[in-house]
Amino acid sequence: MLLKEYRICMPLTVEEYRIGQLYMISKHSHEQSDRGEGVEVVQNEPYEDPAHGQGQFTEKRVYLNSKLPSWARAVVPKIFYVTEKAWNYYPYTITEYTCSFLPKFSIHIETKYEDNKGSNDNIFDTELKDQEREVCFIDIAYDEIPERYYKESEDLRYFKSDKTSRGMLQEGWRDTQDPIMCSYKLVTVKFEVWGLQTRVEQFVHKVVRDVLLLGHRQAFAWVDEWIDMTLDDVRDYERQMHEKTNIKVCHEQQEHSTTNPSSLDDIEIHDKAST
Repeated sequence: MLLKEYRICMPLTVEEYRIGQLYMISKHSHEQSDRGEGVEVVQNEPYEDPAHGQGQFTEKRVYLNSKLPSWARAVVPKIFYVTEKAWNYYPYTITEYTCSFLPKFSIHIETKYEDNKGSNDNIFDTELKDQEREVCFIDIAYDEIPERYYKESEDLRYFKSDKTSRGMLQEGWRDTQDPIMCSYKLVTVKFEVWGLQTRVEQFVHKVVRDVLLLGHRQAFAWVDEWIDMTLDDVRDYERQMHEKTNIKVCHEQQEHSTTNPSSLDDIEIHDKAST
């Protein structure tokens, strides 16, 4: 098990980011879904928890075979997805990732949002709070992003919002920015396979870090698109984008199954090889 705490500051308030996060996730999922890969929304509905109150539960399938490194693609079936389950009790959320093909693999993310610059060292009150972990600050403006994700319009060193007048983010912006908020994410990665555990867990954390950096960059880079939305507005947008994204992903998956009738056999062969 490899545990890390990520802290990502934003030039927003916690209430603003509630809208921005939902908008960003929906738009990003639609943009990244193509050729049978991406995010399929299986379930999205209100949920009530006795401890956390009213929230929203979502279940998604993330198809990502081509995004895996070569050593991973060699041992997974052609139709491969990770199941994401999320419980959103904003400003507190829980997200879990599992894969039926890899029963010893899981990612658990506990998230809290506060209006500060990442200065709360005791924000998580869980059984993991006393375990040793690395605290990693992610700078949405100055941390290096993978080249394939870079867009000049999303470079926050040069972006300025027309509607909020926030930006451009200068070196040391966390110390001077007002408003400012922080996403605190406690991420646990488990891959309990002897000989591969360390390599896989470190790789997954790198992927998680890149995804967090990209997502938070986009949430602010797109601020003028969502800042005037209400929660009802963004939920309507979310539903529309989910429908469009599901059509893109599921249509391609059906075509793949039709044009590759042996895919189920491939899965069985890979399962036996894995065993």
